[in-house]
Amino acid sequence: MAKQAQSPVVEPLSVLLASSYTLYLKTHNYHWNVTGPMFTTLHTLFETQYTELATAVDEIAERIRALGALAPGSYTEFAQLSTVKEASGRTEAKKMIRNLVADQQAVVEAARRVIEAAEKANDDASADLATRRMDVHQKNAWMLRSHLE
Repeated sequence: MAKQAQSPVVEPLSVLLASSYTLYLKTHNYHWNVTGPMFTTLHTLFETQYTELATAVDEIAERIRALGALAPGSYTEFAQLSTVKEASGRTEAKKMIRNLVADQQAVVEAARRVIEAAEKANDDASADLATRRMDVHQKNAWMLRSHLE
């Protein structure tokens, strides 16, 4: 039996998955470690955002599987694929916000690449998923930025 060619949407979906998972981990890290006068507000906001991401990564991975490919699922694979970099050590609250705003934008760009590939491949389901992800991450970036004004 001949092996089917892999959908051209799988690679950008894998980058979106890895970037989203890394953002989930980073946001959860910041939720645990935020301090300062904005503690309660940021602790709650970060929890809202990482909880939404936990559901999103599952949906992205399942889309990759629906296309007949294996979803990346290890820290090693995520580190290689992700456009979002991990955070470690102590980070001041406003720096956390600035980092997450940039990371939200990085995930928007990863979603945009999925849409481009999906449109070329006539894959409406993947384009729809990525469009919804863009909307969420643009809103999240706005909410985060509003804490810097």
